[in-house]
Amino acid sequence: MTAAEWRDTRERGSVWLLRIMTVISLRLGRPAGRVVLHGIALYFFLFAPQARRAALDYLRRVLGRRPRARDRYRQLLSFATTIHDRVYLLNERFELFDISTVGEELMAASLRPGSGAILLGAHLGSFEVTRAIGRRRSGLRVAMVAYEDTARKLNAMLAAINPAAQVDMVALGSVEAMLRVRDLLEEGVFVGMLGDRTPGGEAVMELPFLGGMAKFPLGPMRAAALLGRRVILMLGLYLGGNRYRVVFEEIADFSGVAAQEREAAVREAVGRYVGRLEEYCRGYPYNWFNFYRFWQ
Repeated sequence: MTAAEWRDTRERGSVWLLRIMTVISLRLGRPAGRVVLHGIALYFFLFAPQARRAALDYLRRVLGRRPRARDRYRQLLSFATTIHDRVYLLNERFELFDISTVGEELMAASLRPGSGAILLGAHLGSFEVTRAIGRRRSGLRVAMVAYEDTARKLNAMLAAINPAAQVDMVALGSVEAMLRVRDLLEEGVFVGMLGDRTPGGEAVMELPFLGGMAKFPLGPMRAAALLGRRVILMLGLYLGGNRYRVVFEEIADFSGVAAQEREAAVREAVGRYVGRLEEYCRGYPYNWFNFYRFWQ
């Protein structure tokens, strides 16, 4: 992939609008704030042709039939809901949500110095909902790794919602960044990455995904292999209403992999990640939030 279409997609909305939404939501409560979501979802439903085409392609693949209007609207509403719920999650209003977990015991094994692991997510559901898990487990820390422009946008979003929110952020693009990731893992910190998008110009692996061939970056798995770390799939799936399910699954363990075997192990792990991602897409089809041409 020579150019990442998702990076070139024009963003609608702005930081000042997010600040206004935050004030309204915190003062009036989640039920009142959710009323606005239907207007946002309807706007994208009617006036975002690129997102509409991408959603139709994805829904046709995952549902195995021609998507109806209500399918498209439900996906957009799920997306708007997870964005809106960031307001409460980043302000630690966890009591507003019913959150179940699967595989939480995997996290306990890494809560000691030197045993940090890579949390590999996707644009499937909500990453922020995992903050509730950190509240339950004392000492659990998560740092986010993102490309430089993505990190800048995330920091602007955090400042708009809650300037006091403490989120470790590492911007990729330098040797110092990888050294910082190594140090965080040595401290027992979980390092979160997303493994379903590439900014372009990096190594990718083309794999079958929902009935077509799609490209997935090799970088996150190669970093985990180089650092000799476990990789845990992490997804915060939206179930409707105020319900979420947070899933943790071990995808790979590179701690004992010899240098000459790393590349084969990386490719096997990426294939396993994509396979599990497909299963969760089929199980929770309205949680997919890649609104661009994913299948080239």
